[in-house]
Amino acid sequence: MMAAPPPLLGESPAFHAALAHVSRVAPLERPVLVIGERGTGKELIAARLHYLSRRWDRPFVKVNCAALPESLLDSELFGHEAGAFTGATRRQIGRIEQADGGTLFLDEIATASPAVQEKLLRAVEYGEIERVGGRTAMVDVRVVGATNGDLPALAEAGRFRADLLDRLAFDVVTLPPLRARPEDVALLAGHFALAMARELGRPLFPGFTDAALEALQGHEWPGNVRELRNAVERSVAAAEPDAPVAAIILDPFASPWRPQPTRLPVEPPPEPAPPRPDDAPGGLLEELRAFEAGKLRAALERHRFNQRQTADALGLGYHQLRGMLKKHGLIG
Repeated sequence: MMAAPPPLLGESPAFHAALAHVSRVAPLERPVLVIGERGTGKELIAARLHYLSRRWDRPFVKVNCAALPESLLDSELFGHEAGAFTGATRRQIGRIEQADGGTLFLDEIATASPAVQEKLLRAVEYGEIERVGGRTAMVDVRVVGATNGDLPALAEAGRFRADLLDRLAFDVVTLPPLRARPEDVALLAGHFALAMARELGRPLFPGFTDAALEALQGHEWPGNVRELRNAVERSVAAAEPDAPVAAIILDPFASPWRPQPTRLPVEPPPEPAPPRPDDAPGGLLEELRAFEAGKLRAALERHRFNQRQTADALGLGYHQLRGMLKKHGLIG
Protein backbone atom coordinates (compact mmCIF):
# COMPACT_ATOMS: atom_id res chain seq x y z
CA MET A 1 0.00 0.00 0.00
CA MET A 2 1.35 3.39 -1.00
CA ALA A 3 2.49 5.65 1.86
CA ALA A 4 0.43 8.82 2.14
CA PRO A 5 2.28 12.09 1.52
CA PRO A 6 2.33 14.47 4.49
CA PRO A 7 -0.82 16.60 4.89
CA LEU A 8 -0.70 20.06 3.33
CA LEU A 9 -3.60 22.38 4.09
CA GLY A 10 -4.74 25.30 1.98
CA GLU A 11 -7.53 26.60 -0.24
CA SER A 12 -5.88 29.58 -1.91
CA PRO A 13 -5.30 29.54 -5.69
CA ALA A 14 -1.56 30.18 -5.20
CA PHE A 15 -1.24 27.16 -2.91
CA HIS A 16 -3.28 24.91 -5.19
CA ALA A 17 -1.11 25.93 -8.14
CA ALA A 18 2.02 24.95 -6.21
CA LEU A 19 0.52 21.55 -5.29
CA ALA A 20 -0.49 20.95 -8.90
CA HIS A 21 3.09 21.71 -9.94
CA VAL A 22 4.38 19.18 -7.39
CA SER A 23 1.97 16.49 -8.63
CA ARG A 24 3.10 17.10 -12.20
CA VAL A 25 6.83 16.84 -11.54
CA ALA A 26 6.81 14.16 -8.80
CA PRO A 27 6.70 11.13 -11.16
CA LEU A 28 9.67 12.35 -13.21
CA GLU A 29 13.08 10.83 -12.44
CA ARG A 30 14.80 14.22 -12.41
CA PRO A 31 16.25 16.61 -9.79
CA VAL A 32 13.97 19.34 -8.45
CA LEU A 33 14.61 22.58 -6.58
CA VAL A 34 12.12 23.82 -3.99
CA ILE A 35 12.39 27.57 -3.44
CA GLY A 36 10.60 29.55 -0.77
CA GLU A 37 10.92 31.85 2.22
CA ARG A 38 11.63 30.38 5.64
CA GLY A 39 8.66 28.60 7.14
CA THR A 40 6.81 27.97 3.86
CA GLY A 41 7.01 24.17 4.12
CA LYS A 42 9.87 23.26 1.77
CA GLU A 43 10.60 20.00 3.59
CA LEU A 44 6.93 18.96 3.40
CA ILE A 45 6.95 19.63 -0.34
CA ALA A 46 10.15 17.58 -0.75
CA ALA A 47 8.50 14.70 1.11
CA ARG A 48 5.44 14.99 -1.14
CA LEU A 49 7.67 14.83 -4.22
CA HIS A 50 9.15 11.61 -2.85
CA TYR A 51 5.91 9.89 -1.81
CA LEU A 52 4.17 10.73 -5.08
CA SER A 53 7.06 9.27 -7.09
CA ARG A 54 7.93 5.71 -8.05
CA ARG A 55 10.50 5.80 -5.25
CA TRP A 56 7.82 6.14 -2.54
CA ASP A 57 8.76 2.83 -0.86
CA ARG A 58 12.50 3.55 -0.87
CA PRO A 59 14.48 5.74 1.57
CA PHE A 60 13.75 9.45 1.94
CA VAL A 61 16.96 10.87 3.44
CA LYS A 62 17.24 14.47 4.69
CA VAL A 63 20.40 16.55 5.16
CA ASN A 64 20.57 20.16 6.35
CA CYS A 65 23.63 21.56 4.57
CA ALA A 66 23.73 24.64 6.81
CA ALA A 67 24.01 22.61 10.01
CA LEU A 68 27.49 21.19 9.35
CA PRO A 69 30.90 22.69 8.49
CA GLU A 70 32.44 21.73 5.14
CA SER A 71 34.57 18.80 6.35
CA LEU A 72 31.72 17.19 8.30
CA LEU A 73 29.20 17.80 5.51
CA ASP A 74 31.53 16.08 3.04
CA SER A 75 31.83 13.01 5.27
CA GLU A 76 28.12 13.06 6.15
CA LEU A 77 27.06 13.12 2.50
CA PHE A 78 29.67 10.91 0.87
CA GLY A 79 30.87 8.76 3.77
CA HIS A 80 34.48 7.90 4.53
CA GLU A 81 36.89 5.01 4.49
CA ALA A 82 38.61 3.63 7.56
CA GLY A 83 41.71 5.71 8.27
CA ALA A 84 40.59 8.62 6.08
CA PHE A 85 41.20 11.00 8.99
CA THR A 86 41.95 10.89 12.71
CA GLY A 87 39.20 9.00 14.48
CA ALA A 88 37.89 7.25 11.34
CA THR A 89 38.31 3.71 12.66
CA ARG A 90 35.87 2.08 10.22
CA ARG A 91 34.08 2.74 6.96
CA GLN A 92 31.00 4.92 7.22
CA ILE A 93 28.30 4.95 4.55
CA GLY A 94 27.20 8.49 3.72
CA ARG A 95 23.69 9.85 3.39
CA ILE A 96 23.79 9.64 -0.42
CA GLU A 97 24.45 5.89 -0.31
CA GLN A 98 21.78 5.52 2.38
CA ALA A 99 19.32 7.10 -0.08
CA ASP A 100 20.25 4.69 -2.88
CA GLY A 101 17.10 3.93 -4.86
CA GLY A 102 15.22 6.72 -3.12
CA THR A 103 15.32 10.48 -2.65
CA LEU A 104 17.95 12.72 -1.06
CA PHE A 105 16.62 16.03 0.30
CA LEU A 106 19.32 18.71 0.62
CA ASP A 107 17.96 21.57 2.68
CA GLU A 108 19.78 24.93 2.55
CA ILE A 109 21.77 23.67 -0.43
CA ALA A 110 23.04 27.19 -1.18
CA THR A 111 25.31 26.98 1.90
CA ALA A 112 27.30 23.98 0.60
CA SER A 113 30.98 24.74 -0.05
CA PRO A 114 32.44 24.76 -3.59
CA ALA A 115 34.23 21.47 -2.91
CA VAL A 116 31.02 19.76 -1.79
CA GLN A 117 29.15 21.27 -4.73
CA GLU A 118 31.72 19.80 -7.13
CA LYS A 119 31.25 16.31 -5.67
CA LEU A 120 27.46 16.74 -5.70
CA LEU A 121 27.60 17.63 -9.39
CA ARG A 122 29.31 14.33 -10.14
CA ALA A 123 26.75 12.45 -8.07
CA VAL A 124 23.84 14.12 -9.86
CA GLU A 125 25.40 13.92 -13.33
CA TYR A 126 26.90 10.43 -13.29
CA GLY A 127 25.55 8.72 -10.16
CA GLU A 128 29.13 8.43 -8.87
CA ILE A 129 30.28 9.43 -5.41
CA GLU A 130 33.72 9.51 -3.83
CA ARG A 131 34.01 8.69 -0.15
CA VAL A 132 36.47 10.68 1.94
CA GLY A 133 39.56 8.55 1.64
CA GLY A 134 39.35 7.88 -2.09
CA ARG A 135 36.99 4.96 -2.78
CA THR A 136 34.19 5.51 -5.32
CA ALA A 137 30.72 3.98 -5.52
CA MET A 138 27.72 4.16 -7.86
CA VAL A 139 24.31 5.25 -6.59
CA ASP A 140 20.81 5.79 -7.95
CA VAL A 141 19.43 8.80 -6.10
CA ARG A 142 16.95 11.51 -6.96
CA VAL A 143 18.10 14.84 -5.50
CA VAL A 144 15.65 17.46 -4.24
CA GLY A 145 17.32 20.67 -3.11
CA ALA A 146 15.77 23.51 -1.13
CA THR A 147 16.80 27.06 -0.32
CA ASN A 148 15.41 30.46 0.54
CA GLY A 149 18.21 32.12 -1.43
CA ASP A 150 18.40 33.38 -5.01
CA LEU A 151 20.46 30.62 -6.62
CA PRO A 152 20.76 32.27 -10.08
CA ALA A 153 22.10 35.42 -8.41
CA LEU A 154 24.52 33.36 -6.30
CA ALA A 155 25.72 31.56 -9.42
CA GLU A 156 26.18 34.89 -11.21
CA ALA A 157 28.29 36.10 -8.27
CA GLY A 158 30.42 32.93 -8.33
CA ARG A 159 29.10 31.69 -4.99
CA PHE A 160 27.24 28.67 -6.41
CA ARG A 161 28.34 26.41 -9.24
CA ALA A 162 26.43 27.32 -12.40
CA ASP A 163 26.81 23.80 -13.81
CA LEU A 164 25.35 22.27 -10.63
CA LEU A 165 22.48 24.75 -10.77
CA ASP A 166 21.81 23.75 -14.38
CA ARG A 167 21.52 20.08 -13.36
CA LEU A 168 19.41 20.66 -10.23
CA ALA A 169 17.01 23.09 -11.91
CA PHE A 170 15.36 20.55 -14.20
CA ASP A 171 12.23 21.93 -12.53
CA VAL A 172 11.76 24.52 -9.83
CA VAL A 173 8.82 24.59 -7.42
CA THR A 174 8.42 28.04 -5.88
CA LEU A 175 6.25 28.15 -2.76
CA PRO A 176 4.03 31.18 -2.10
CA PRO A 177 4.52 32.99 1.23
CA LEU A 178 1.61 33.01 3.68
CA ARG A 179 0.86 36.68 2.90
CA ALA A 180 -0.04 35.51 -0.62
CA ARG A 181 -2.47 32.97 0.89
CA PRO A 182 -4.84 35.08 3.04
CA GLU A 183 -7.63 32.53 2.57
CA ASP A 184 -5.54 29.91 4.36
CA VAL A 185 -4.69 31.79 7.57
CA ALA A 186 -7.90 30.95 9.46
CA LEU A 187 -7.93 27.37 8.15
CA LEU A 188 -4.34 26.72 9.26
CA ALA A 189 -4.87 28.51 12.59
CA GLY A 190 -7.87 26.31 13.37
CA HIS A 191 -5.90 23.16 12.48
CA PHE A 192 -2.96 24.10 14.71
CA ALA A 193 -5.25 25.22 17.55
CA LEU A 194 -7.22 21.95 17.55
CA ALA A 195 -4.01 19.90 17.60
CA MET A 196 -2.68 21.98 20.51
CA ALA A 197 -5.93 21.59 22.47
CA ARG A 198 -5.67 17.81 22.06
CA GLU A 199 -2.04 17.88 23.17
CA LEU A 200 -3.11 19.76 26.31
CA GLY A 201 -5.79 17.14 27.01
CA ARG A 202 -8.70 19.53 26.48
CA PRO A 203 -11.98 17.95 25.31
CA LEU A 204 -12.61 20.62 22.68
CA PHE A 205 -11.33 23.82 21.13
CA PRO A 206 -13.87 26.63 21.58
CA GLY A 207 -12.51 28.73 18.70
CA PHE A 208 -11.20 32.28 18.30
CA THR A 209 -12.91 35.55 19.08
CA ASP A 210 -13.51 38.01 16.26
CA ALA A 211 -10.69 40.19 17.58
CA ALA A 212 -8.28 37.24 17.57
CA LEU A 213 -9.23 36.31 14.01
CA GLU A 214 -8.74 39.92 12.98
CA ALA A 215 -5.25 39.88 14.54
CA LEU A 216 -4.41 36.68 12.68
CA GLN A 217 -5.59 38.08 9.36
CA GLY A 218 -3.89 41.44 9.88
CA HIS A 219 -0.38 40.12 10.60
CA GLU A 220 2.19 39.93 7.78
CA TRP A 221 3.68 36.58 8.95
CA PRO A 222 7.30 37.07 7.85
CA GLY A 223 8.01 33.60 9.29
CA ASN A 224 5.11 32.16 7.27
CA VAL A 225 3.35 28.94 8.35
CA ARG A 226 5.97 28.12 11.01
CA GLU A 227 5.46 31.50 12.67
CA LEU A 228 1.67 31.11 12.47
CA ARG A 229 1.83 27.70 14.13
CA ASN A 230 4.01 28.97 16.98
CA ALA A 231 1.76 31.97 17.58
CA VAL A 232 -1.43 29.88 17.59
CA GLU A 233 -0.02 27.16 19.85
CA ARG A 234 1.29 29.60 22.46
CA SER A 235 -1.99 31.54 22.37
CA VAL A 236 -4.07 28.39 22.89
CA ALA A 237 -1.79 27.29 25.74
CA ALA A 238 -2.17 30.70 27.44
CA ALA A 239 -5.97 30.89 27.02
CA GLU A 240 -8.61 29.64 29.46
CA PRO A 241 -9.48 26.03 28.56
CA ASP A 242 -13.24 26.63 28.11
CA ALA A 243 -13.14 30.10 26.55
CA PRO A 244 -12.42 31.15 22.95
CA VAL A 245 -8.90 32.40 22.34
CA ALA A 246 -9.20 36.18 22.67
CA ALA A 247 -5.56 37.27 22.32
CA ILE A 248 -2.94 36.18 19.80
CA ILE A 249 0.55 36.31 21.28
CA LEU A 250 2.58 37.35 18.24
CA ASP A 251 5.73 38.38 20.10
CA PRO A 252 6.68 36.17 23.07
CA PHE A 253 9.40 38.67 24.00
CA ALA A 254 6.96 41.55 24.48
CA SER A 255 7.25 42.75 28.09
CA PRO A 256 7.71 46.11 29.85
CA TRP A 257 10.66 44.50 31.65
CA ARG A 258 12.40 43.27 28.55
CA PRO A 259 16.14 44.04 28.92
CA GLN A 260 17.34 46.86 26.74
CA PRO A 261 20.41 46.40 24.55
CA THR A 262 23.62 47.69 26.09
CA ARG A 263 24.83 50.81 24.32
CA LEU A 264 28.60 50.85 24.04
CA PRO A 265 30.36 54.21 23.96
CA VAL A 266 31.24 55.30 20.45
CA GLU A 267 34.93 56.08 20.07
CA PRO A 268 35.85 59.01 17.84
CA PRO A 269 37.46 58.02 14.54
CA PRO A 270 41.26 58.16 14.50
CA GLU A 271 42.93 61.26 13.16
CA PRO A 272 43.92 60.84 9.50
CA ALA A 273 47.64 60.48 8.89
CA PRO A 274 49.26 63.54 7.31
CA PRO A 275 49.96 63.16 3.58
CA ARG A 276 53.50 62.28 2.61
CA PRO A 277 55.33 62.42 -0.70
CA ASP A 278 55.09 59.36 -2.94
CA ASP A 279 58.82 58.75 -2.82
CA ALA A 280 59.00 58.88 1.00
CA PRO A 281 59.49 55.58 2.91
CA GLY A 282 56.11 53.87 3.11
CA GLY A 283 54.68 56.08 0.37
CA LEU A 284 53.26 54.96 -2.98
CA LEU A 285 55.02 51.57 -3.10
CA GLU A 286 53.70 50.61 0.33
CA GLU A 287 50.19 51.68 -0.65
CA LEU A 288 50.39 49.57 -3.82
CA ARG A 289 51.60 46.54 -1.87
CA ALA A 290 48.78 46.96 0.65
CA PHE A 291 46.23 47.32 -2.15
CA GLU A 292 47.51 44.19 -3.90
CA ALA A 293 47.48 42.17 -0.65
CA GLY A 294 43.95 43.35 0.12
CA LYS A 295 42.69 42.31 -3.32
CA LEU A 296 44.29 38.89 -2.97
CA ARG A 297 42.89 38.37 0.53
CA ALA A 298 39.38 39.39 -0.55
CA ALA A 299 39.46 37.09 -3.58
CA LEU A 300 40.63 34.17 -1.43
CA GLU A 301 37.79 34.71 1.05
CA ARG A 302 35.23 35.09 -1.75
CA HIS A 303 36.28 31.70 -3.18
CA ARG A 304 36.59 30.05 0.26
CA PHE A 305 40.41 29.85 -0.03
CA ASN A 306 40.29 27.63 -3.12
CA GLN A 307 43.47 28.79 -4.83
CA ARG A 308 42.65 27.46 -8.30
CA GLN A 309 39.26 29.19 -8.35
CA THR A 310 40.87 32.35 -6.98
CA ALA A 311 43.52 32.28 -9.72
CA ASP A 312 40.89 31.82 -12.43
CA ALA A 313 38.78 34.68 -11.04
CA LEU A 314 41.79 37.04 -11.01
CA GLY A 315 43.01 35.98 -14.46
CA LEU A 316 46.24 34.55 -13.05
CA GLY A 317 47.99 31.24 -13.44
CA TYR A 318 47.94 28.92 -10.41
CA HIS A 319 51.71 29.18 -9.76
CA GLN A 320 51.63 32.92 -10.45
CA LEU A 321 48.97 33.32 -7.76
CA ARG A 322 50.93 31.21 -5.27
CA GLY A 323 54.01 33.35 -5.84
CA MET A 324 52.03 36.51 -5.09
CA LEU A 325 50.46 34.94 -1.99
CA LYS A 326 53.91 34.01 -0.67
CA LYS A 327 55.17 37.50 -1.45
CA HIS A 328 52.52 39.00 0.80
CA GLY A 329 52.75 36.34 3.50
CA LEU A 330 49.25 35.00 2.83
CA ILE A 331 50.49 31.40 2.67
CA GLY A 332 53.46 29.70 4.24
